[in-house]
Amino acid sequence: MNIPSNILTLIAGIILTLVSLWYGQNHGLLPIAASKDATQVDELFNFMMTIATGLFLLVEGVLVYSVIKFRRRKGDTTDGPPIEGNVPLEIFWTAIPTVIVFILAIYSFEVYNTMGGLDPMASHDMGPKQQIAMNSEGQEVALGLGVSPESEQGNNPLIVNVNGIQYAWIFTYPDTGVVSGELHVPVDRPVQLNISAGDVLHAFWLPEFRIKQDAIPGRDAQLTFTPNKIGQYPVICAELCGAYHGGMKTSLTVHTAEDYEQWVQDNTFAQADAPSESVALNTTKSSDEEFLAPYAEDLDIEAEAIAQLNHAHHH
Repeated sequence: MNIPSNILTLIAGIILTLVSLWYGQNHGLLPIAASKDATQVDELFNFMMTIATGLFLLVEGVLVYSVIKFRRRKGDTTDGPPIEGNVPLEIFWTAIPTVIVFILAIYSFEVYNTMGGLDPMASHDMGPKQQIAMNSEGQEVALGLGVSPESEQGNNPLIVNVNGIQYAWIFTYPDTGVVSGELHVPVDRPVQLNISAGDVLHAFWLPEFRIKQDAIPGRDAQLTFTPNKIGQYPVICAELCGAYHGGMKTSLTVHTAEDYEQWVQDNTFAQADAPSESVALNTTKSSDEEFLAPYAEDLDIEAEAIAQLNHAHHH
């Protein structure tokens, strides 16, 4: 039974489309999405995976078909037909990728804009005419990615100052005075991170939140997000910052509102005589070396080697 080639092409196209759509939504390549902005990034990634899967199957399918269909037969020593080109086909396979690139550009731009990439309160310091905001200490800062806290339906954002040093992240809560080597936030409340670097270039990366922001010495930045899943997530430095860069890791814990308040109470007045028993403590009662001792033990280096706090950290 001979099936017409156009029917076979239609069937192959339907199968290719269904497989691409399924894999684009079930690739399992992304970690859990722990913020509302993360779902937008995931939808864009899934869309890209769907297109990429379809193109891969199409190109590889044509190649495999051509290898089998047009292979040299046994005893055939003749030359192939002298085909020099096919203008309509070349226009087609040039136009399709061009259209795809434009679609992805527009889609990604919308996601970036929705996440606050074009928010005046989230624009980077690019020159003397840039938008300037003030951090909690009254200093001018050039802000990074994230929707302005003022636009989050009037919600009161949790402000945390983040200082990256070799090789640890230091989190300071201005409202409570708590200083911690781990980030703790309540669920469903906007979080505003004022990020700085005390020595070299770092990058504050939250994979489950799909956001990342450079920490640049001498230039503050801001990262705003709203967590929506309770749990513990890694915080990673994504910029090569020295020999122990791989060990510059900590965690972000998203609590319920009640558990977060309890954490604040438990750590507001940490015991000065046992700094290693609590990650969060009041630094007015301990030296830099004492504060960093737990992280030095984890990295197997001397505390003095990572006690490179920026002057801004002490004010």
